[in-house]
Amino acid sequence: MTCPRLLRLTAVALAIATCLTAPQSAEAAINGSVLTATLPGQGGTPRGVFATHAPGRPHELFMVDQRGYIQVLNLASGTFAPTPFLNIESIVDDTGGEQGLLGLAFAPDYATSGHFYVNYTFDPPTGLDRTRVERFTVANPATDLTVSVGTRRSVLEFDQDFDNHNGGWIGFSPTDNLLYIAAGDGGSGNDPNNRGQSLNTRLGKMLRVDPTLDDFPSNTIDNFGVPSTNPYANDGNANTLGEIWAYGLRNPWRSSFDRANGDLWIGDVGQGLREEIDRQASGVGGANFGWRLREGDFQTPTSGVGGAIPANYVAPVYDYASDGAGLFGGNSVVGGYVYRGPDPTLQGRYYFGDSFPSQLWWFNPSNADGTVQNLDSLLNPSNLIGTPVSYAEDVAGNLYIMDLDGQLFRINTGFATQDYNLDGAIDGRDRDFWAFGYGSGGDWPDGNGDGVVDAADYTVWRDAAGAPGSSVPEPIGVVMLAAMAAALATSLRRPPAA
Repeated sequence: MTCPRLLRLTAVALAIATCLTAPQSAEAAINGSVLTATLPGQGGTPRGVFATHAPGRPHELFMVDQRGYIQVLNLASGTFAPTPFLNIESIVDDTGGEQGLLGLAFAPDYATSGHFYVNYTFDPPTGLDRTRVERFTVANPATDLTVSVGTRRSVLEFDQDFDNHNGGWIGFSPTDNLLYIAAGDGGSGNDPNNRGQSLNTRLGKMLRVDPTLDDFPSNTIDNFGVPSTNPYANDGNANTLGEIWAYGLRNPWRSSFDRANGDLWIGDVGQGLREEIDRQASGVGGANFGWRLREGDFQTPTSGVGGAIPANYVAPVYDYASDGAGLFGGNSVVGGYVYRGPDPTLQGRYYFGDSFPSQLWWFNPSNADGTVQNLDSLLNPSNLIGTPVSYAEDVAGNLYIMDLDGQLFRINTGFATQDYNLDGAIDGRDRDFWAFGYGSGGDWPDGNGDGVVDAADYTVWRDAAGAPGSSVPEPIGVVMLAAMAAALATSLRRPPAA
């Protein structure tokens, strides 16, 4: 069996690191969730809807307040920057429950370009409400804690038929570095204007654009390039939009990319019959997820709306009843993430949930129906997470749950905060692993999840192990590692399973 390398260590440590056998029970690897932070009020009640990390800033999360703020959370200290990173509250329309500042994505080259993108709704002086996707630019990407509103530049915008079903998620694919934009069907019930199945509108779609290009130089609103590999980019049909990547969506509220392979996962909120999780394989465009003809994997029951399976149909990976009942029912699906964090026992599990009532689940994508499991008793035993509305992922792949009230909870795994060498015990061997990894970024001894192995992670181990003393020792040097190599070579191997 090929074993995972545990740490990015010094040359000596690499020579002595040995393979660990993963625990047999994935459930045992989950160690609950812990409140990480609560969004500042900014003179009112926060409404948390999303959080993400920025390239080159591993110790921070950027948390989105639906009212029009982005706040910077320092994961090491658990504190926020004194002022919002972005404040566009004055131009954001959040009068409808599904409106507001809804999406945030950092450019893959943010560390050098300083570009990031937001998705929000606004109310023009006349006409319909509109969705805007805009770019902002910071001067010093590695350190800036605020951005000038004057740097905003339009990427695209479009009308919304009603004030709900705005979608709002945006993200960059790890495989093609293009920007994906999730748009709902425009709102109301039964998609009255048939936006989901129409290819001449951005509503009810997943769009894919290149924001570094501008194919519309005379248009001050549309400033993007249409990738030539989009399914309708070169079809010669004036009634199709080249920026469409997939269609047949109702309200794709939260989506994500699998950082390991680039697959796109979409949580599409249902109407009253089914909630669904869709997957689009990396690089494969043109999927039709069925709405309004289909809801989940069923024909929409409304007369004159539902229909047979359409062309290019891609069935959901998993769908469930929109009835809010039992351990596997709900009313508003929250798309999540495929876990790609430091715990090998959880690799490939898809975490997701539902807002009403609060439900937290996971499944193995290879057999979603056969492996789906309710995680409430593990992740939310005290019901502190009242209305989960989004998951989040930090630079190391640790997962978080965002509550609508602005609280952010980190999902803890069995070893990530304490048992650094995965031998089932919290003891001196974990201290040795901490010493090996000291100064590296995002490795397994990163007990507090701030993206770096440092003195704070020793403190996490010390408190869990009940070790005496309050001082933090100096990390072990290379010479000492060499002297310990023979002794550690066996102690770092996990005992065989019973």
